[in-house]
Amino acid sequence: MNTMQTNPQDILKTLSLSFEVFPPKKWEDFPGLYETLDELKGLHPEFISCTYGAGGSNSKKTAEIVSHIENELGIRSIAHLTCAALTEDKLLSTIENFKNAGIHSVLALRGDKPFDMSEEDFANRQYKHPSEIIPILKKAGFRVAAACYPEKHYEAPSMEEDLHWLKHKVEQGADALISQLFFDNDAFYRFMDAADQKGITVPVHAGIMPITSAKMINTTINLSGASIPKALSDLIATYGENPSDMRKAGIEYAARQINDLAEQGMHYVHIYTMNHSETAKEICGLIK
Repeated sequence: MNTMQTNPQDILKTLSLSFEVFPPKKWEDFPGLYETLDELKGLHPEFISCTYGAGGSNSKKTAEIVSHIENELGIRSIAHLTCAALTEDKLLSTIENFKNAGIHSVLALRGDKPFDMSEEDFANRQYKHPSEIIPILKKAGFRVAAACYPEKHYEAPSMEEDLHWLKHKVEQGADALISQLFFDNDAFYRFMDAADQKGITVPVHAGIMPITSAKMINTTINLSGASIPKALSDLIATYGENPSDMRKAGIEYAARQINDLAEQGMHYVHIYTMNHSETAKEICGLIK
């Protein structure tokens, strides 16, 4: 598993890297996140995004974190915004809060049904698709990104249908796309070819999540719908019982994915850090 070591200062010569973090559930955990952000700053990312809780439960925390990234650390930041439980008034107030916090970029998402929202209310929600809020965000002056799914969204009946809605998000004003995590680069390349044939030409940031423990895999699959290629399955079977070896192997697998993406001419990689800056640093140290 030997891979060339690279100075993090050199990473962006061939790749544009970005990272995702999420708000801690407890306020007392915020200092730890800010330490993580300081560490990620040293990797010179294009941007750092921060997630948004289901139903907006973390929206104030998201705004605080993104404002810190943008205005204190001097790094471009992107605030996630889910529309599943938004009303027009809530959307407008969130836009105002983001503006007051000095936020300039938003990742528009549908999001999952909040736990406290009934199935009926979810079915009758005001905004059924993120494409409905993208024009509103653009009119408010934000740069807007949207999500894409290399192996299609789990609710989409087909990849063709999924690509139809993806193109619609771009037509509504999405400036860039951030992909759902994937472990099979060939699936991502097939998606990119299909998107190109659809006339989708905005930048696509490939989503990479390192599997650093065997127990992560079931949760990750359930949340993302990503398939598990044999190489990763074999890796888990070999190292899954040894936490330190599994962590090392998972980091190296993610780095090999990124190196392959770069070799195939992909320019943008978005790493799902799970708030672990050390993992991100180790991956970056293995990028050729």
